Amino acid sequence: TRDPKLPVSPMTDLTALYQEVILDHNRNPRNFREIPDATRHVFGRNPLCGDEVTVWVKMNGDVVDDVSFGGRGCAISKASASLMTSAVKGKTRAEVHDLFDRFHALVTASPAASAEPRPDAKSLGRLAVLGGVARFPARVKCATLAWHALQSAIEGGENEVSTDDQL
Repeated sequence: TRDPKLPVSPMTDLTALYQEVILDHNRNPRNFREIPDATRHVFGRNPLCGDEVTVWVKMNGDVVDDVSFGGRGCAISKASASLMTSAVKGKTRAEVHDLFDRFHALVTASPAASAEPRPDAKSLGRLAVLGGVARFPARVKCATLAWHALQSAIEGGENEVSTDDQL
């Protein structure tokens, strides 16, 4: 426990808030279900730490009408999938690709760059809570697994993706 007499820096508060959001999405994932009438589903795996995720997507033309996920994995993997599904519903393919590119840039930034909040992090909304992953390169694949599965699903790519092929 923290000594109440010690000052709390804004970054400490922000880090604690980010950790709470990640833990909440891990414990209570949003859109953690199968979509029976999905347009596509893609299985993704991260052999490094054992994360496995299936992403279901239902497209309405060029728009993500519904998206969900299932599987097992670490807190970062599950929270990222949960946050991702909430962020991409109602977005076009192009908007999802843009969001993926900005998210990927955030989580793969150099550790020096990730020490300070990035100016574009605010545009990512709640996804910005995963920006700290950049300080732990081994966890980047955990954070991006569901995103790679989603990319494949909306583009009609492979039915299975692996983080061994990504980054």
